[in-house]
Amino acid sequence: MTRTQIIAMAVLAVAAASVAGVWVYVDVRAEGSLPSIDANDTELVSLGQAIYAEHCASCHGVNLEGQPNWKQRKPDGKLPAPPHDSIGHTWHHADPLLFAITKRGVAAVAGRPIASDMPAFDGVLNDREIAASLAFIKSRWPAAIKARHEAMNERDRAI
Repeated sequence: MTRTQIIAMAVLAVAAASVAGVWVYVDVRAEGSLPSIDANDTELVSLGQAIYAEHCASCHGVNLEGQPNWKQRKPDGKLPAPPHDSIGHTWHHADPLLFAITKRGVAAVAGRPIASDMPAFDGVLNDREIAASLAFIKSRWPAAIKARHEAMNERDRAI
């Protein structure tokens, strides 16, 4: 394979990922299923803390620290659970994508098989409970990260 072919394939892969991200945004909005994910709503955050403790902490850590070596694949080819604190990449994604991944699972959102231990929580948690768990995670981020994430959400809503 030539260098030009490799570059062309990489460009196509990035384009496909971008389209998948837009699809998720449109699909979640079309369903009308994106509830408020407000890290300042104390009732929602409190509910989210309990849900996170029950359904998320065993993999993502009690303090949102993720699993050790979360960037290195395990022998089964799966990546360990990433942290949800400011060290991880969760805050790099807008709310509709975080909600869709939590509800449907990584592979369903990506539109292709992905080796992951992350389950889909549709049917386990309702939409408010998913939003609450995400609100709890967001409530733990430093102010600067929260501001950057909200700016991302604003740009996402403008699409």
